Amino acid sequence: MDKSKDIINKTIAFVKETLEDAEGGHDWFHTERVYNNSLLIAKSEHVNEFVVALGALLHDIADCKFHNGNENVGPKIAQEFLFKLNVDSIVIEHIVNIIEHISFKGGNEAQTFKSAELDVIQDADRLDAIGAIGIARCFNYGGFKNRALYDPEIKPNLNMSKAEYKNSNAPTINHFYEKLLLLKDRMNTETGKRLATKRHEFMVHYLDQFYKEWEGRN
Repeated sequence: MDKSKDIINKTIAFVKETLEDAEGGHDWFHTERVYNNSLLIAKSEHVNEFVVALGALLHDIADCKFHNGNENVGPKIAQEFLFKLNVDSIVIEHIVNIIEHISFKGGNEAQTFKSAELDVIQDADRLDAIGAIGIARCFNYGGFKNRALYDPEIKPNLNMSKAEYKNSNAPTINHFYEKLLLLKDRMNTETGKRLATKRHEFMVHYLDQFYKEWEGRN
């Protein structure tokens, strides 16, 4: 087995163990889907597939939502883990930058780091936030935070700051308008855009059905 494959296998085992008790929308299975979609998208892009693999596997190793909003935990865990595996320092720095810049964060902040590898992983992560699985993850997290499903009196806020986005307790349906429905037009790669289109349409149909049932218009 070559060194890169061994490092990837050890990273998979590490992530599985670390996320064993994670919330259902941010667990190993989420990471696995992002990993698989990253490899799929990478086939059509000029990228370092080793960086893509490690970045995808470690992108959610410690989501700040579950660490009191601390955005430094994930990058630190990833950096220390990769250092122990003697991964090249340039690769480690790239992975840390990917983890620090992959998040949506309200969608109103300029992204200060760019790379083709980040583009691929970000698209894969955003794909998992939309469509059927995205809907399931959205309501799972809303339930985890004990949020209302929907409140017609509470309108979506499309101009939230990063802090407002992180601290929002709005009903789950609002999240569709504040993030999920915006992602299709924020994909980076052609493959990501193509895959996002069908998932976006599914969410639009879902919301239409949701409102019909809510209002008794079946």
